[in-house]
Amino acid sequence: MQIHHLPQDIFPDQTGKPKRIIFHNYLARMGSFKGKSIMHTNAISMVISGEKTMHFADKSVHIKDDEFHLLSAGNCLASMDLSEQNYFRSILIFFDNSVLQDFYIKYAALVQKVSYDGLHSPYLSFKKDAFVLNYINSLNLLFDDTGDISEEMKLLKFEELMLHLLQKYPAEILSFQTDRSKDFDDFRIRNAVETNVQNNITVDELAFLCNTSPSTFNRRFSKIYGTSPSKWLLLRRMEMAKNLLLHYQEKPSEVYYKVGYENHSSFSQSFKQTFGLTPKDFQSQNLIVLQ
Repeated sequence: MQIHHLPQDIFPDQTGKPKRIIFHNYLARMGSFKGKSIMHTNAISMVISGEKTMHFADKSVHIKDDEFHLLSAGNCLASMDLSEQNYFRSILIFFDNSVLQDFYIKYAALVQKVSYDGLHSPYLSFKKDAFVLNYINSLNLLFDDTGDISEEMKLLKFEELMLHLLQKYPAEILSFQTDRSKDFDDFRIRNAVETNVQNNITVDELAFLCNTSPSTFNRRFSKIYGTSPSKWLLLRRMEMAKNLLLHYQEKPSEVYYKVGYENHSSFSQSFKQTFGLTPKDFQSQNLIVLQ
């Protein structure tokens, strides 16, 4: 029996690094199908027409067109009998763990309000409600209008659905977090760093929060972000400061503590090293240009 690698086998001509998120309008004609599949990334499966059966290590599920499913990366058997149907159609959204982690981090304030038992669910099933039906219609319009959906729109549509599910099924959605130790460690580091980027906190303190040594933290951080913690924090804080100075026209004396600095002088020194001007001069020159 042939083994299908998803989503790679759907896009055989695609080369280079796999995309973080993929939207695919899947269509199968009449006939029967049964095959082994290795899902190399997570997926949301929304059956539009037809039925199929999927077998996982711990359960078997029969998927109908009145529901949709979240599937973790892993191995499965899938079969479709189309002998009495014209076709099988579904919308597939493939997304890697970093996309899911980004969502949990971006909406940490909502996530922290949820009572969650810590269990992991590799498979979730939900009935299509009015929101999801309208959501599917919006995806159909995107497929019809553009064919090639932009990365930004894909992430926006992913967040739209996940926010709806987080509001309606909060505990179930949080159970869909990866339980693999490496991914959890990466998530813990990213969550600690990005949650505390505006706080006056050192790299050693971040390592302590992640329950790891500074050297291990630095090594894992560099692998995730491609640079050192100090450089990354400096750039993020300076970009945040620039945004506050230009788009919110806040005074430099009101900005430094909002981007994790204890005093105005150390903030000004870092800002000048980054942009070549003091915060005050940078704001004055750029506000004149914007006017």
